[in-house]
Amino acid sequence: MQIKIKNTSHHPLPRYETPQSAGMDLRAYLPDGPITLHPLQRSLVKTGLFMELPEGYEAQVRPRSGLALKKGVTVLNSPGTIDADYRGEICVILINLSQDDFIINDGERIAQMVIARCEQATISEVEVLSDTERGAGGFGHTGKQ
Repeated sequence: MQIKIKNTSHHPLPRYETPQSAGMDLRAYLPDGPITLHPLQRSLVKTGLFMELPEGYEAQVRPRSGLALKKGVTVLNSPGTIDADYRGEICVILINLSQDDFIINDGERIAQMVIARCEQATISEVEVLSDTERGAGGFGHTGKQ
């Protein structure tokens, strides 16, 4: 599959870092300088990328595991969804969940993007749903083991 990307930043295009990577890293595009995220602060971080996805696909914006573990910085609306008909700039909502300031520098890898097939469902209203063994059980109803 080919994805068209317009790159207005001076950073390289997203790419898979290893042959079996599921996601491509997104980089911060900060031509006006670094952003400081204070504890519990969130910010919309631009990438300078614009994308054209094929119909029937979405791009999911997810946290980078190392950034989340080491710095407590994550994607707030994880996973963020980029629809196939969206043509605006790809931006990432980052939040700092740590107790320390976090500085985002231009070109820093801030999130990863996964391309996934998606379908639109046809919704039909009913009065009763079919029974299953699980039923309405959720939120840990099967215990800790």
